[in-house]
Amino acid sequence: MISALWRGWIRARGYALLPLVVLLLAAAVRLHQLEAQSLWNDEGNSLRLVERTVPDLLEAASQDIHPPGYYLLLKGWHTLAGDSEFSLRFPSALFGILTTACVIALGRALFAPGVGGLAGLVVALNTFSVYYGQEARMYALLQLWAAASLLVLVLWLKRGAPWGRLLLLWGVINAAGLYTHYSYPFVMLVEGVIFVLWALPDWIERRSLRPLIGFILASGLTLLLFGPQLGGALHQITSWPRTGYDVKTSEGLFTMLRWLLIGNIYGVPNQPAAGSVVIWFLIFGLVGLLPDWLRIVYLKAWWRRLVPIMPLIGSLILFLALGLYREANLKFLLPAQVGAALCVGRGIWLLWEIGSPLTFIFWESVPRLVAVFGTVAILSFSKDALSNLYHNPAYARDDYRGVAALITAEERPGDAIILDAPNQREVFTYYYRAGLPIYPLPPGLGGDDPATATLTSDIIQSFQRIFVLFWGEGERDPNRIVEKTLAANAFEISSAWYGSVRLVRYASMPQMGTPRALNARFGEHITLMSAAISSSTLAPAEVLGVSFQWQTDAPLETRYRVTVQLLNSEGKLINQRDAEPGSNMALTTTWKPGEAVLDTHGLIIPVNTPPGVYTLIVALYDLNNPASRLMVQGADALTLSTVQIGP
Repeated sequence: MISALWRGWIRARGYALLPLVVLLLAAAVRLHQLEAQSLWNDEGNSLRLVERTVPDLLEAASQDIHPPGYYLLLKGWHTLAGDSEFSLRFPSALFGILTTACVIALGRALFAPGVGGLAGLVVALNTFSVYYGQEARMYALLQLWAAASLLVLVLWLKRGAPWGRLLLLWGVINAAGLYTHYSYPFVMLVEGVIFVLWALPDWIERRSLRPLIGFILASGLTLLLFGPQLGGALHQITSWPRTGYDVKTSEGLFTMLRWLLIGNIYGVPNQPAAGSVVIWFLIFGLVGLLPDWLRIVYLKAWWRRLVPIMPLIGSLILFLALGLYREANLKFLLPAQVGAALCVGRGIWLLWEIGSPLTFIFWESVPRLVAVFGTVAILSFSKDALSNLYHNPAYARDDYRGVAALITAEERPGDAIILDAPNQREVFTYYYRAGLPIYPLPPGLGGDDPATATLTSDIIQSFQRIFVLFWGEGERDPNRIVEKTLAANAFEISSAWYGSVRLVRYASMPQMGTPRALNARFGEHITLMSAAISSSTLAPAEVLGVSFQWQTDAPLETRYRVTVQLLNSEGKLINQRDAEPGSNMALTTTWKPGEAVLDTHGLIIPVNTPPGVYTLIVALYDLNNPASRLMVQGADALTLSTVQIGP
């Protein structure tokens, strides 16, 4: 009796309340700390585009790989709400919430209210969806259009595919999807397959072409609305360089399924193992594909079971077949998450409902226990993954805010900034408002290495210190001309990562002392041929330049790091500079016997260093074992000279 009442309450009230709870959760996790992280490079591009006039925006978008739809929407919002991180990202958060609502409606339309609520819960808490729901880019909108289009298609097919408003709405939504991202044809192709699966039995039975004509007319409306962008889209897609790389099919599928099912952020020590959570998702997903033997009459339309799986399988196959695989492109798969969530939601619902007509309590309990334990494991995993998203620096976006703050705090007259690659300027200048000259390199789209080297050399000669932001140089400066020129003509002071952005500080040293021959043997094969310093007298906050020439008499299998240290009279460390030779570009494992290797270091004198005489030493140690130094002249370090620090 109690069990029957409990089941009745869940069906009457629980499934009705679940959508509201899910939508509130979707809003909470997307709006939480929405502005906490710095804008990163692509978000900076979004901002600078929407700051342009509409004609300029359209012109700039025509040179990019993304259509202008999202940028036009963001421009309208930006005009009203401003350019804070929160306001720029809020539309994406809203798109994520609306996507959750569409998934809830889809589950309800295809199967039952409970399926909708559970599928919506998967999307609401999945870090893949949440991450892009907190980014000022078009990917959350791409997912929304895909979910809305699939929802309208399902409603249209359920009604027997009559001509009317739903058909018109479907064509308009698909046009909006094409204006949002050029991967949207994946969605349309998958929906075409769904339509064929629905239409074939009906055509065989009734020989009616009316649904097919309606489908063609709606697709024609989509192409008509997208017509002004069609020529530019074909040019951009065919001329843009291939960004994917070859991957084993099994490896690629596993990674994509992991992102779709458990998210792109996970892996903290207290979480359940990712593998076990994937198993739960797979169990629920496979169960979700089974026939609904509880409601055979209600679900005699077998095509509905294929609706969730088609976006999932179709997108994965197309993604691999077109050679798009790389981690940065996996966000194109957000529409496929809708299908994955529907499969999982239906699986949980079926396991819960399967026991109701049975009489044996034990057998009735087993599937429900599986549903409960699996759902709890997924929710626990999601809680930890979301905490990771908000608080773990390893998963944070590139911190241009932190970079700009450091430069602002340390800059002084005679400094300059280099941005390698140049398109960092958009986001960097959002945070950096001070007055140092900024040089985006390489010029233009890159490719002219001699011009890049000349410009970099001119900057080194014109300024005392240079802050350099390295990001994306593999595409814009693939031969690393900027970094090589700096390594050969300037002295690296420090290097630090801010996400995938590397901030390196250099000092130029127009005057260096005469190199002093040393011929000091480090270990069995390495010889320090000579060393030179920029000055033997410095003031606090100045930079001491140190230049070495190394040589080996045999190939080296170990990577060694150079440490240059300044010690006081008591042997206490004042400051040090550690790096692999050649500003981390002349690795010891690449040295050729008998060839001289130039290696420069910049050692900044701390501001609070008291006046006195200090000792400068150098040592070599194993990169993988810092405590293992190479012996030199019976010691673990070589004394180079003394340095006078004075006011």
